[in-house]
Amino acid sequence: MFKPNFTYNQKIVDILLKINSIRDFIVNAPVVVEMEVTLKREALLKSAHHSTAIEGNPLSLNQVDGLAKGIKIEGEKKAKQEVLNYLNVLNNMDGYIEDGKITKKTVLKLHENITHYTLEYTYLEGQYRSKPVYVVNSNGDIVFTPPNANHVPALMENLMEWINNSSSKLNPVISAGIIHYEFVRIHPFVDGNGRTARALAALYMYMNEFDVDFTLDEYYDNNRQAYYDALNSVDQKTQDLTKWLEYFLEGFLTSIEEIKNKIMLFPSGEQKRIKLKANDLKILEYMHLNGSITNSEVQKLLKLTRQGAYKNLRNLMDKDMIEKKGGSRSTYYILK
Repeated sequence: MFKPNFTYNQKIVDILLKINSIRDFIVNAPVVVEMEVTLKREALLKSAHHSTAIEGNPLSLNQVDGLAKGIKIEGEKKAKQEVLNYLNVLNNMDGYIEDGKITKKTVLKLHENITHYTLEYTYLEGQYRSKPVYVVNSNGDIVFTPPNANHVPALMENLMEWINNSSSKLNPVISAGIIHYEFVRIHPFVDGNGRTARALAALYMYMNEFDVDFTLDEYYDNNRQAYYDALNSVDQKTQDLTKWLEYFLEGFLTSIEEIKNKIMLFPSGEQKRIKLKANDLKILEYMHLNGSITNSEVQKLLKLTRQGAYKNLRNLMDKDMIEKKGGSRSTYYILK
């Protein structure tokens, strides 16, 4: 049975209090649709850029923005595929939640979608490793040897059992940090472990109502050595996660403080914050860029049937965010 070992010291308690205070501010802040769309899109792009950059992806944030918009950009095919994969995962978080739980199927699907067409052999996508792997530094020196491959299935099963049955007893940010570290420690796949660990932690936060447009990946990427040092701060005998969690919480605090500062600078409106799903965001972003949208354009944008497109439009009308214009044969929708 997996049982995380850490100490609630004063530093951790103080950071948690600040995080909860800022989260309350963000969740209850008056916003306008433009700000909601801007914050979500920025978080999406930064997460995709920085999480892949940590692993050596050379694409710039501007290039990632271009890929997200469907613009052809220069760059290696693998690099572009890595970014597109990560964008797809972040855009479809709901698709990884199975009856409110994180299961083996969840983890394998995450890895498969994150590494799609980027590994040496496609059969390794969404497949636990069957051979040893080693974590090396920039000089090629081995800095960590993960558990034997034969132990991976049982270790992952223990982690998922803890996530689904015990993690709720802790603050969600603490639990996300524990999940991140333990996943990296196990290193269940031959490649793509870092990206999958960060996506899994983000998914856990999303499932626990911490969907506040944060991006920890930028914090990690801005000082990669500090990220690796924090991961390596855990003693392999005692598995004391305290130092790692201090680092993880500091990163989370930095990320949401940035969001708070942006909200305070943005002209506020009377509209209360509305939780937007990925499809909502895509439709509203399209409308901001083009002024309006039609059912057929939604079908093409989201790859849906006419009925499915209307369901998404109806949802936004019910939220009082868009309104219907035109006649039966020339119907279109504009921001309200």
